[in-house]
Amino acid sequence: MKSFKADYVFPVYADPIKNGIVTVDDAGKIISVTDNPSAAGVKPGDIENLNGIICPGFVNTHCHLELSHLKDKIAQGNGLVNFVKEIITIRRNGEVEADAIAAAEKADQEMYDNGIVAVGDIANTDVSLAIKAKSKLYYHTFVEVLGFLPDKANEIFDNALQLLQKFKPAPASITPHAPYSVSKELFKLIKKHSDANNNLISMHNQECEDENKFYRYKLGNFNELYEFLGVDISHFKPQARNSIQSIIPLLTSNQDILLVHNTCTNLKDIYFIKRFDRNIHWCFCPNANLYIEKRLPKINLFLDQGFNITLGTDSLASNTRLCILNEMRTIQQKFPAITLEKLVQWGTLNGAEFLGIAGEIGSLQAGKTPGLNLISGLDGFKITPDTKVKRLI
Repeated sequence: MKSFKADYVFPVYADPIKNGIVTVDDAGKIISVTDNPSAAGVKPGDIENLNGIICPGFVNTHCHLELSHLKDKIAQGNGLVNFVKEIITIRRNGEVEADAIAAAEKADQEMYDNGIVAVGDIANTDVSLAIKAKSKLYYHTFVEVLGFLPDKANEIFDNALQLLQKFKPAPASITPHAPYSVSKELFKLIKKHSDANNNLISMHNQECEDENKFYRYKLGNFNELYEFLGVDISHFKPQARNSIQSIIPLLTSNQDILLVHNTCTNLKDIYFIKRFDRNIHWCFCPNANLYIEKRLPKINLFLDQGFNITLGTDSLASNTRLCILNEMRTIQQKFPAITLEKLVQWGTLNGAEFLGIAGEIGSLQAGKTPGLNLISGLDGFKITPDTKVKRLI
């Protein structure tokens, strides 16, 4: 057994415990969480005393492991459309698979070192397959489909099914990339599959204002993107609504759905979604939003709306680090009223609940194996530039 005592323990499912003690067995399974050494069944001399807060391991609900080799290769602040064009250009020029695999392996280890225990990861290829098979982290792979041409929908979906089978029997599902990159016909195929199978959904949503302009008026930079791709979008008609309002009826009511980024989601969008019987969760990746668009979502709009909120890192193509604590730091700097306790819940239990693994991780409860993190260098309960995370188990 190992016992750790800290200034506070955040069980997440319950109130913080001052001078809390967490005892685990050799496999990392929690035996007890208490403020009473005798109740922990250990002698005071056998307890490791730490300065800071102990919390469960972090859950990163949005990452692109296979893009890790693009770190520092894409300029910051040029907007989403230019970001996408740069990724496409790099891929057209040819990737060295060995480089992509080596970078993904390093990124997997980085997440482990930063106290992450579970990841919702986007895949367009099988580059990450072997890495996930031997990783210490839990992965749910979202096989992402893209295709805006209606007559290509069946072919694209069949290819996604083939890639999905490569990742099975590990947790995996088919998911749409984004409203601007998936045709109505392809959305319908994903919905049919989701209605009949266990198929968790994770979709990029409203990362930039051009996405809403495109859906409302068929204006903005996405026209330039499709011209760059050589794709004829004459079939697409303006919807007179923001993107998420336009496609929410095309999404399944049978699965949990994670909407990721939400940089330009407004209160009308949120209220519109509430009118539909959809199991919506939100994921924020603030450092990627700053990297690409130089702006953050209006996170305060999402508070107290009855939705589950989670955190993600996006990829090293759009972020300098794969660290959930760093995402929390950015949110608290911009939205200081959001408490550390709430941020820890977003970065642990809420993510575990979306991924369907809250029975094992996400909170400090006897019988669970959630991993243990020590957060130190805080100013009270405020995250500072000196705040760090250390994996304890």
